[in-house]
Amino acid sequence: MLIAIMDILIHACCAPCLIKTVEAFSEEGFSPQILWYNPNIHPYREYLRRREALVKYLEGDKYLLNDMNIYDLDLFFSVVKNDADRCVSCYRLRLLATAQKALELAIPAFSTTLLISPYQKHELLAEQGRLIGSSIGVEFIYRDLRKYFHQGRTIARELGIYLQSYCGCIHSEYERYCKRGVSQR
Repeated sequence: MLIAIMDILIHACCAPCLIKTVEAFSEEGFSPQILWYNPNIHPYREYLRRREALVKYLEGDKYLLNDMNIYDLDLFFSVVKNDADRCVSCYRLRLLATAQKALELAIPAFSTTLLISPYQKHELLAEQGRLIGSSIGVEFIYRDLRKYFHQGRTIARELGIYLQSYCGCIHSEYERYCKRGVSQR
């Protein structure tokens, strides 16, 4: 049986989440390219660690990296400051950039590695992706990839790839420390 190949641009939040996401899409017959665009990550050295880990993982790989390398925390704050659910605004920011880049590159579909995380809000990701896709004219491909989350992290650990311990934004970093009971003095 022949599998039709369709180009897809996958937004990558980090290397550990990319590992199994790109594999799953490839096995399904997609031809993935990768986009690095994460102005939400804080602090800057965390942004650099995640970007360097992704670049290192993709060295010599068959997947093309479209590296926007834009660290714009002011943009992130301006987008999320008036939204009751900051995650929706953050999803919208990164998915919109991905859809626009896909259109620019004449890639008919886009998705995100955020779909592998059990900590992300999948219904909101799917809704925002579909809304953005239909408004831009690029198809958003939703897949529930959460079953691969731990496998991706295991492979990343075996390869010596940096594993982060929070989503990336200053709010999630703060919540990580609050849940651990770190003093807020």
